[in-house]
Amino acid sequence: MAMAMTHHHNRESSIDKHLDTGKSVRYTAEQVEALERVYAECPKPSSLRRQQLIRECPILSNIEPKQIKVWFQNRRCREKQRKEASRLQTVNRKLTAMNKLLMEENDRLQKQVSQLVCENGYMRQQLHTVNASATDASCDSAVTTPQHSLRNANNPAGLLSIAEETLAEFLSKATGTAVNWVQMPGMKPGPDSVGIFAISQSCSGMAARACGLVSLEPTKIAEILKDRPSWFRDCRKLEVFTMFPAGNGGTIELVYTQMFAPTTLAPARDFWTLRYTTTSENGSLVVCERSLSGSGAGPSVASAAQFVRAEVLPSGYLIRPCEGGGSIIHIVDHLNLEAWSVPEVLRPLYESSRVIAQKMTIPALRYVRQIAQETSGEVVYSLGRQPAVLRTFSQRLSRGFNEAINGFNEDGWSIMNCDGTEDVIIAINSGKSLSNSSNLTTGLSFLGGVLCAKASMLLQNVPPAVLVRFLREHRLEWADFNVDAYSAASLKAGTYTYPGMRPTSFTGSQIIMPLGQTVEHEELLEVIRLEGQSLTQEDAFLSRDIHLLQICSGIDDNAVGACSELVFAPIDEMFPDDAALLPSGFRIIPLESKPDSLATNRTLDLTSSLEVGPATSQAAGDSPSQNARSVLTIAFQFPFDTNLQDNVATMARQYVRSVISSVQRVAMAISPCGSSPTIGPKPSPGSPEALTLAHWICQSYSFHLGEELLKSESLGGDSVLKNLWQHQDAILCCSLKSVPVFIFANQAGLDMLETTLVALQDITLDKIFDELGRKALCFDFTKLMQQGFTHLLAGVCMSTMGRHVSYEQAVAWKVLAADAKTVHCLAFSFINWSFV
Repeated sequence: MAMAMTHHHNRESSIDKHLDTGKSVRYTAEQVEALERVYAECPKPSSLRRQQLIRECPILSNIEPKQIKVWFQNRRCREKQRKEASRLQTVNRKLTAMNKLLMEENDRLQKQVSQLVCENGYMRQQLHTVNASATDASCDSAVTTPQHSLRNANNPAGLLSIAEETLAEFLSKATGTAVNWVQMPGMKPGPDSVGIFAISQSCSGMAARACGLVSLEPTKIAEILKDRPSWFRDCRKLEVFTMFPAGNGGTIELVYTQMFAPTTLAPARDFWTLRYTTTSENGSLVVCERSLSGSGAGPSVASAAQFVRAEVLPSGYLIRPCEGGGSIIHIVDHLNLEAWSVPEVLRPLYESSRVIAQKMTIPALRYVRQIAQETSGEVVYSLGRQPAVLRTFSQRLSRGFNEAINGFNEDGWSIMNCDGTEDVIIAINSGKSLSNSSNLTTGLSFLGGVLCAKASMLLQNVPPAVLVRFLREHRLEWADFNVDAYSAASLKAGTYTYPGMRPTSFTGSQIIMPLGQTVEHEELLEVIRLEGQSLTQEDAFLSRDIHLLQICSGIDDNAVGACSELVFAPIDEMFPDDAALLPSGFRIIPLESKPDSLATNRTLDLTSSLEVGPATSQAAGDSPSQNARSVLTIAFQFPFDTNLQDNVATMARQYVRSVISSVQRVAMAISPCGSSPTIGPKPSPGSPEALTLAHWICQSYSFHLGEELLKSESLGGDSVLKNLWQHQDAILCCSLKSVPVFIFANQAGLDMLETTLVALQDITLDKIFDELGRKALCFDFTKLMQQGFTHLLAGVCMSTMGRHVSYEQAVAWKVLAADAKTVHCLAFSFINWSFV
């Protein structure tokens, strides 16, 4: 047998050397069929199994081996040609569809330009018209959205009328000029772009638009997008209360939707909308939606008590099928989130079209593309996990973190009793279920409940992506391994420990094992293994490693995202698909600063010559991170037994405060300004105003009250400015105007108001006091102006983040200039202040 095989290989080698490919051979249909069967089973040319099949097939016995070899070579060439032709056809179809989309976008832009030219000419005509009251409506644009006519929404006929009006308005936004769309910053169209993205300019509410090509059928895309909780991480609930046919093949639904709030500082939003699904004459599938009038409409008032009713202006999805498969999607999101109900510092999040695009419009298109690529098999994940399973883990982590931040009463959360001065909120959920299955052991139904410690703070000049990257890669800098060990042990059935009861140390080794990432790499899913070792002899041979399931997003400096997040939860090393998850982590949301925040003229104040870091001569806007603000929200969850509730609450509060302190230290270190809390502010070169004002504040305090404000003022020089900046009391100065505006605050003053040196000058004195505080201030103001100082009784003021601040006493005095006669400003010192 071995000799026969050797002879066969020699013959094949001989054929390879003397192959005559130019000879034409005719094969019968039976021979071709037999060769096709052999090729289908053994496509590889060197397969021994192929030779065996050829020898066993009598109909191929009269064909020479070299002719069979030529046939197989030609067969492989034809297959490659077919694959390449199919690939080129697919690419050509995509390019044709994208070209059609770009041509339509170009036509829409030309219409928009013509409309703007018309409006410009109309405005010029009005400026030269003597009678300014006469208005010519001939060039009125569709930018002004038609007002929603009040119809009876309690009967199908009235709802159908509203639905048809919604459809027309939505289409005018998606493909027309009803909104003045501008290209979204940072999202340039190109060969590698996901799609075309735009945001509104000068229209009511906030609007964003996207269009792109997706390799899915229209009905599948509509099904995905209508299931908003599956892709929109901020969507808590979507309920269809009523559904009935529209009579024209379409469907009308009355939908109630709830959205999570992104921070602990603002209430959540809900919507009561009409959703209309229909097919247009050209075969396009349309899903459009708008709010129904009436703030009390929708579900019961009790279920919506923690929500602010917001408005959806005509929005939706236009999905057009492409020849050869796939679809072109147009997405429009147009909202009014009622920004009046949030603290002023957060209003950019509720008034920005860019934020809507980042949170809703872009993720919708990306998610559909993600599903399309997973369906086609283009996406491969690690550890043998199916894409849908890993996507579910990411969604559960994100949802659990949002639930912890919001703490809805409907979910069983309640605020734990505190003394009113805590900066960390402690919430208890005694009925929270951690189970994703019917298994009682993994369900942890015997636990006393879950405790959440959460807080929000303002960051200045800290790039969110850089900070989250640091927190992800350097966990040892902020985390306590024993607290992680407690959370991990508590999630195992029947084990209750308390940090310190079984001492464990962290070896410093953190191993990151990637599981998967989204198409655009904007979010990573990974398993973290923290290697620990026991400090007691009896546990020396027990594993102390901790495993965390973690999602990380917004770590790319160039990514266009709404926020940067690091969310994690302890898991068992077996990592079952129904693992119980208790997410904790960080969310950093950048706040858009006012474009003219640095353009106003500054008088003699510290903010004109002080920087939280090295002085710079850059103009406003030269650096995107300069004077940039962001909100950091931290939430940590801990399971607890009923007997250990108070102990765990104390531990959680102390731990979160420790994490906040570590994050602040890290933020100082990585800030582009290079600021340091030990150095304090520095006067800019050649500008003595900062130091001069510091001397005036201290000298005036001594003149009016007969005692020193700073014990170390005798040191003289720059130390006065440094010591004033680091003083434990909150010291603020306001101008002498009809509406006093703050011009300076030391570090404690900025912390108390939760603001920055730049934003400070947009705050007026009356804004930090409530009604009673303003009345008390007016009563003492006469005394202040007559004798030069006054003592204010204990009271409560308000930070810019909407939090109450209590103080035991306050002192106000006139700050005199160098001549000791001219009053430059008023100074306030708040003693022993704390957040309520």
